[in-house]
Amino acid sequence: MAEGTRSLRGGSPASSPVLGGRGRSAVAAAAVAAAVAVGGSSSSSPPGHGFRRVTLTKPTFCHYCTDFIWGLAGYQCEVCNFMSHEKCLKNVKIPCSCIAPSLVRVPVAHCFGPPGHYKRKFCTVCRKSLESSAFRCEVCELHVHTDCILFACSDCRQCHQDGHQDHDTYHHHWREGNLSSSARCEVCKKTCGSSEVLSGMRCEWCGILAHAACYIIVTPECTFGRLRNMILPPSCVQLFSRNFSKLHCFRISENLQTESDEDDDVDGSTQGSAKDVQISTDSSKQTLKIFDGNDAVKRNQFRLISVPRIAKNEEVVEAALRAYYINDDQQEYELQTFTQQALLSDDVINRNDAAEDSNLGSVFRESVPEAWIIRAKPKDEEVIRIYPAWLKVGMAYVSLRVNKDSTTQTVIKEVLPLLGRQMECLQNFKLVEVLMGSKQVQRMVLDNQELILNRLKDIRKTSIRQMNQTRFYIVENSKSIVRVNLFVGGLPPQLSPEEYTNILKDELAIKTNVVSVSHVYQAQGAVVLEISCFSEAERIYMLVKDTTVNDKPLNAVVIPEVMASKIPRNCCPLLVFVNPKSGGLKGRDLLYSFRKLLNPHQVFELTNGGPLPGFHTFSKVPSFRVLVCGGDGTVGWVLGALEEIRHKLVCSEPSVAILPLGTGNDLGRVLRWGAGYSGEDPYSILVSVDEADDVLMDRWTILLDAEEPAEGAENGVAEPEPPKIVQMNNYCGLGIDAELSLDFHHAREEEPGKFNSRFHNKGVYVKVGLQKISHTRNLHRDIKLQVDQHEVELPSIEGLIFINIPSWGSGADLWGSESDNRFEKPRIDDGLLEVVGVTGVVHMGQVQGGFRSGIRIAQGSYFRVTLLKPIPVQVDGEPWIQAPGRIIISAAGPKATSGNM
Repeated sequence: MAEGTRSLRGGSPASSPVLGGRGRSAVAAAAVAAAVAVGGSSSSSPPGHGFRRVTLTKPTFCHYCTDFIWGLAGYQCEVCNFMSHEKCLKNVKIPCSCIAPSLVRVPVAHCFGPPGHYKRKFCTVCRKSLESSAFRCEVCELHVHTDCILFACSDCRQCHQDGHQDHDTYHHHWREGNLSSSARCEVCKKTCGSSEVLSGMRCEWCGILAHAACYIIVTPECTFGRLRNMILPPSCVQLFSRNFSKLHCFRISENLQTESDEDDDVDGSTQGSAKDVQISTDSSKQTLKIFDGNDAVKRNQFRLISVPRIAKNEEVVEAALRAYYINDDQQEYELQTFTQQALLSDDVINRNDAAEDSNLGSVFRESVPEAWIIRAKPKDEEVIRIYPAWLKVGMAYVSLRVNKDSTTQTVIKEVLPLLGRQMECLQNFKLVEVLMGSKQVQRMVLDNQELILNRLKDIRKTSIRQMNQTRFYIVENSKSIVRVNLFVGGLPPQLSPEEYTNILKDELAIKTNVVSVSHVYQAQGAVVLEISCFSEAERIYMLVKDTTVNDKPLNAVVIPEVMASKIPRNCCPLLVFVNPKSGGLKGRDLLYSFRKLLNPHQVFELTNGGPLPGFHTFSKVPSFRVLVCGGDGTVGWVLGALEEIRHKLVCSEPSVAILPLGTGNDLGRVLRWGAGYSGEDPYSILVSVDEADDVLMDRWTILLDAEEPAEGAENGVAEPEPPKIVQMNNYCGLGIDAELSLDFHHAREEEPGKFNSRFHNKGVYVKVGLQKISHTRNLHRDIKLQVDQHEVELPSIEGLIFINIPSWGSGADLWGSESDNRFEKPRIDDGLLEVVGVTGVVHMGQVQGGFRSGIRIAQGSYFRVTLLKPIPVQVDGEPWIQAPGRIIISAAGPKATSGNM
């Protein structure tokens, strides 16, 4: 063999005997499994790779040691593009992409977000740089090209139990590559990251880093690392997720998905061909379209390969298999035309240079790729793997030889003795076919009389790629109870459970024999449905999206069940709420980061159902903390929801930490969380939350009682607005302060896309303030103030502000630091509010500049304000026009417990 085509090929573990896999991490067991299958020595044969000596034409780095490859020659895997020094070949432990699906312990589909551009990242499948649009999993660190997504194996983190598994011990979940260049190995303490190639390993639970050569000696059990006390253990979470996509399970907004992501097989081949293979202009080369089965033909999805014009059939078949990441023997496959006629000639190319001149024409037309289908040759018998699913038998799988007479029942009969279950009744078991797609793991129970070889033939005819991602499980029949919990919000408030049931019957046609209302939140107009049928749960979920009640759209959220009894005693899981619209849209990146660092089931997006689904999920957790990522309005929203359902929580007073994403962030400043998020490492933020001390903070209830009807009533006859109650944490403003907030609010509603930075938002505040600089309202003539049952005479002011914290208007001290014998020194937990006046926009600007303070008016615990005319009012940054009437401010029950840096 010529030196330029020298190759080293590791075999496939397809015919491996029984493999013991207990107590190993997924990828570590994978690498060892592959090595044992190909020859018995884990240090001699690279697992699944087909290395070929290649001539290097540009600077290249080794994927094993990350060092530069000196000289003009290196070794490259023909399937996954793994590049290596010759000296490193014997040490390669990372399995090839072609055998990765067969090495997954528990198949878990990925949760892909929208395609995007990710700098300095590498594709997990083809190992090449992500220079164009690519996908990333919203739950783990997997990145993949749009055309490689079909070949990514379903090895995402297992974040919950689905009713079958029963694991109390968790192993490291290793993911290769995309580490920072400064990453250091936990074993040898040397640098293990690289910005040049896909290298290094990282556990996606505890974050431990290691070299590819070092991670296999790391203790397999994962303790969840530094954040162990904050992570909700997967063994404590149960979710019956069949029929629901991963986006639904983790409550990820579907509006993230682009139109090009509607189908699992988008750009599976046509775009993929453009990345690796260009239509050759070399007269000695030809480009072919290769379909892998009937499904690809129907969808017109193909892969392109480039082969010499004079090449044998076996060479073309081998190239086609490599394009589909299949490392089987090419003798077991053949190429067929669309007429299903197999090619019989040994030479696919040019037929001795005579075909171009014949009437039949050349197989390869000039500049137009010819299309072929790669098929598996029929077999009279073959060896298949049977996985024991969640039976505790101490082995990964057993291999079984089947023939044309083998049925599902005979397979079960032969497998049970190999698993030590020979005394069991056959009727207690079933054989399940599992397709491990990258986006969805599909399961199908096989009929007892189904012929196994015929089933394999049908799968291969549909797609040989799908055959490579299909495995068979023997599963014990169990009477597991299906219980899907669906949160439905947007219903009319203050109704009885029977009335809510009737509304759901009328609008959603729910089946009461499989659907019941398990929880009712009357004040919020929400219910939790318990559904014992997968198809009914899916139907209701999809129907809710298009349903309105009283002109208000309903919303539905799939929520998991937290088994509080399994939570470790020293674990205080963190419940995270993120407002993705806050902080210049930084909330979206924080959602992704927190889902990776924690269990995604403890991270809730506030635009998808609000805070109530999160509090309901944690309602039985004996001790937990809350992290709110958003502005002061978002914090008030979450604290208000907590106040309303506090009596339904086992942990009725959880500590609340704040990651300030808004414009002012006054509460975050007071609690020392900073003036605003500016891109700090999310991991360090979680560590700070874990180390934060608890402090108490007063919260206040504001009763708004309008005495006159709202404006715009028909025929001038209408009832006054009913009394409304709102919660206050920071401050409540009347007059010019609220008027500026209202103008800002209207400007943001008109052009929301422009309000994506803190700097721009403050600029708008300045603009609306300048427009009001000469405005005179004489607020002191339009309102009356009573503090602790005593009338208070107001000075000449344009704005009246009640402050609970020593920060207002992005950090200004409105009360001032001067001592005053008339008042006590303000504290956030003293049970008192301070009342301050401002004389206008200029005065407000001077306060924010630190040149003046407000006019101190009063200090007390009970306030009654009488409005003589409509006046702008704002509470924690949320403004509106309040009709004439009364406003009563009083303490709101228990003090809020907040995390203080």
